[in-house]
Amino acid sequence: MAQSLMPHVVIFPFMAQGHTLPLLYLSKALSIKNIKVTIITTPSNAKFILKITDNHPNIHMTEIPFPVIDGLPKGCENTSQLPSFDFYVPFLIATKQLQKPFRQVLQNMSDSKTLPICVISDFFLGCTLSVCQAFSVPRLVFHGMGVLSMAICKSSFVHAANLSSKPISEPLDFPGLNLPFVLTKADLPEVVIKAPDLTDPYTQFLLEVGEAELNSWGVLVNTFVELERDHVPSLEAFYKYGAGAKAWCVGPLSLYNNDPNKPNPCSITTKWLDEQAIAPGSVLYVSFGTQADVSDAQLDEVAFGLESSENPFIWVVRSTTWSPPEGLEERIKGKGLIVRDWVDQVQILSHRAVGGFLSHCGWNSILESLSAGLPILAWPMIAEQGLNARIVVDGFGAGVGVISSTVINELGMLSKIGVVSRREICESVKELMGGDKGRQSRERAEALGHVAKEAVREGGSSYRALDELIDQLSGRVVA
Repeated sequence: MAQSLMPHVVIFPFMAQGHTLPLLYLSKALSIKNIKVTIITTPSNAKFILKITDNHPNIHMTEIPFPVIDGLPKGCENTSQLPSFDFYVPFLIATKQLQKPFRQVLQNMSDSKTLPICVISDFFLGCTLSVCQAFSVPRLVFHGMGVLSMAICKSSFVHAANLSSKPISEPLDFPGLNLPFVLTKADLPEVVIKAPDLTDPYTQFLLEVGEAELNSWGVLVNTFVELERDHVPSLEAFYKYGAGAKAWCVGPLSLYNNDPNKPNPCSITTKWLDEQAIAPGSVLYVSFGTQADVSDAQLDEVAFGLESSENPFIWVVRSTTWSPPEGLEERIKGKGLIVRDWVDQVQILSHRAVGGFLSHCGWNSILESLSAGLPILAWPMIAEQGLNARIVVDGFGAGVGVISSTVINELGMLSKIGVVSRREICESVKELMGGDKGRQSRERAEALGHVAKEAVREGGSSYRALDELIDQLSGRVVA
């Protein structure tokens, strides 16, 4: 197909790894379907994006400058570069100034008659909506959440005034939501259950991007209908566009990250896992994501808990302040590996030696684990992760909690309980990797993994949804 006749899609990720990666995988899925993709990003994020997409000639990149503002260190163009979480809100507010250069990008495309059939931009980039409307280009919003977690959060936000007086462990019931478990305030992100402070800059930002989302043409969700079909109508009911925008379930997007012609370097982690493969499924992969701030004291407990479990593990540590307790690395040699560099998480989870994932329960990690048929040891840290953990453990039946849901419901989010002890960590690892609950979770995860792979194959639900989306958008373009 000649490039001039290719449908053209613009993708604008938010500058955080967990938000960017699924959209890069989506870019690959579109590229494979002979769709021209333009990814908009800023200079310091370009190298990472190029590394992921450089094997796809249909994917192009357009750089725009990241704004320099007071209160944000110069050169911070990704949340991973922020010196501390205190700079997160200034970073969010700075992204609003990306609207002007984004408008110029669409203007240039308009002048060259290469306007896209749609713009897919992150929820946090609500400033893109008015620009898209000015050029009559549909905007689809992308979330880093699943269908059910989004529907619950939106319902909680709508009913926030009634939630504030409810006890932490009292069951919640939202109209139109058929929940697979008993929901309480302890499961919800704090931001959606407290009365909004309209003078708070973060609240103001969320209200702005939330309003932009509800007026967008549709929402793209990194999930598959077989996993969350029952909850899709509840999510779609929140959107205002026309007779109601559609939620397009096109995941798991990580399964599109398979480039057969791309070299697969043999890293230290791969070599170590190969050595463990003599006992398939024996290794526990441990990672708490890129956003959570885990204390040194808690990391010590994790280290001792993993050691005392006597289960092989590979642990990715993001902290720049923590050092392993004296003698630990020597004691675990051959049994455990602590890694500080960036790793290919999808590749690790797909390795035959890995049998489980101790995870913070970010949605990307959940889908990547389930896609690999691996059960999850759920340890939520921030944002909607407590809700995701409940969905995995009590909804999907594909995981075990580090602490029981009863304790969490009584005391609040797991990360607020305090330091989780090495004993609790050790026992939960043993349960996931060798107990009855772990076995049942593994069987369920393996079944879901099979369905996930079928969803993205030709003829699968997500494969068809992506085709239907492009066909519908292409029909909107006037020749």
